[in-house]
Amino acid sequence: MKRLAVVFVALAVAILVMPAVARAADAPDGPAIYKAKCAMCHGADGKGQTTMGKNLHLKDQGSEDVQKMKSEELEKIITEGKNKMPSYKGKLSEAEIDSLVTVIRSFAPKK
Repeated sequence: MKRLAVVFVALAVAILVMPAVARAADAPDGPAIYKAKCAMCHGADGKGQTTMGKNLHLKDQGSEDVQKMKSEELEKIITEGKNKMPSYKGKLSEAEIDSLVTVIRSFAPKK
């Protein structure tokens, strides 16, 4: 009977954990997308100190000006583009855009 209880508990844990593992496996890789789509202008560190970033006078993504923006504002800029930045509408999924916002948030100064 103890053995059956152990198997039951193990099965219950597996059922609870599997959806989270599956969701994590399906989640977009924000850092990889940022590296492929954004870093050439904004820089790997988000500071905009690339040749293109300097020419376009890009803001440091860790700056207070950028970090105080609502996520919806950042999503809109990524989706629709801004100034010389291209639109990613139809090129990136909503989940991929959300993952980029998470990357931008990661550039905030550590407290």
